[in-house]
Amino acid sequence: MAKKAPAKKSDGYIAKAPIRRLMKKEGADLVAADALDKLIGYLEKEAANTTKEAIKITKADKRKRVTAADIRKATR
Repeated sequence: MAKKAPAKKSDGYIAKAPIRRLMKKEGADLVAADALDKLIGYLEKEAANTTKEAIKITKADKRKRVTAADIRKATR
């Protein structure tokens, strides 16, 4: 029996298990590890870009706290 390669440690913030469960819930019974890594990378990039845009909105309004409304505006 062939040994599996050790799981690659990522320095990301999003855990693989919840994303895998979400994908399974949506009908993807088998998901390749590299596909999962690619999706997580995309989600992390989008979250970072949205956060940067929300911070710009917050600073323009002369506030310190990022609100849900800022995130909503940043994603439009």
